[in-house]
Amino acid sequence: MSGLLFNRRQMLGIMGGALAAPAIIGKARAAEVTLRLHHMLPPVAPMHKAFFEPWTKAIREQSDGRIDIQIFPAMQLGGKPPQLAEQVANNVVDIAWTLTVYTPGRYPISETPSLPFMVTTAEATSVAMHKFMDEFGQDEYRGMKPLAFHVHAGGKFHMRDKPIQNQADLKGLQIRAPNQSVGKALSILGAEPVFFPVTEMAVGLANGVIDGTCLPYEVVPAFKLHELTSVHCAPAEGGRGLYANSFALLMAGSAYDRLPDDLKAVIDANSGIDLSRQIGKQFDSFESVGYKMCADRGNKFVEIPKDEIERWQAATQPVIDDWIETLNDAGHDGKVMIDRLNQLIDAETA
Repeated sequence: MSGLLFNRRQMLGIMGGALAAPAIIGKARAAEVTLRLHHMLPPVAPMHKAFFEPWTKAIREQSDGRIDIQIFPAMQLGGKPPQLAEQVANNVVDIAWTLTVYTPGRYPISETPSLPFMVTTAEATSVAMHKFMDEFGQDEYRGMKPLAFHVHAGGKFHMRDKPIQNQADLKGLQIRAPNQSVGKALSILGAEPVFFPVTEMAVGLANGVIDGTCLPYEVVPAFKLHELTSVHCAPAEGGRGLYANSFALLMAGSAYDRLPDDLKAVIDANSGIDLSRQIGKQFDSFESVGYKMCADRGNKFVEIPKDEIERWQAATQPVIDDWIETLNDAGHDGKVMIDRLNQLIDAETA
């Protein structure tokens, strides 16, 4: 009998707790605004784990739970990566993180940092890009609120077995190019650019269809590049890197405008040039993991001398000239913009 009485009391306690729980949980989790953030990477990616999760948590905490940002990785809300910016513009999602080169020529100002030899460190170049967009790109994402602009760390050559230390070493090699401008530069330098989607790149390396690829160390773990390649060739520190693709973190203008002023202030405090710097710095730190995996496997590392990179930069000037014309055709002064971006990168790197 006593056991039965205990069970009844226990059950009543549980039931009472259960009845009370929704009010407590509701108070803790109630959000005045729920925003949906969409991006293309899997949830195991460093950007998702090291940036998006802490960033959304910070906004939730600083707003006392009034803003809840739900993250949808790996294109879970539908569409393809090139459509992310338009999803924001059309209010399909509230926030999206997009790679500018996925829509060549659509956002030419923010695509400009993706040109060859426009990167030093990701942190310095991201800050330079943000300042560049503040000066020239205010109207490029009309109807949207840019939260940050940034680049990843400079790309390196990851080769199956052929080291690259000078231009002659590139002759005839089939190398996966990360964007059209870098592909043009590789062609000028004597390589044969191949435009594989990154998802097909691993198969191309494994089958010997391509001799190598051009990517930062950050992607090594995701695609097991340390196993598919044996030689890693990077420009010497202190000069320009091969390339870095540029990104934009965008918020729908209507979603921002609907916020009360105090919640707008929370978004503002977690966006802007400081956020661009933070993301760039994280991308620099992401490099160490991939590099270590290559080193632990016993792969070979080759340094491309700074003066060699400068020769490559001069040789590929026609790629820059073509982009100046692209900017001119869009109604801008392309040369002024390119010169200014170079000035900003050098100033932030110094």
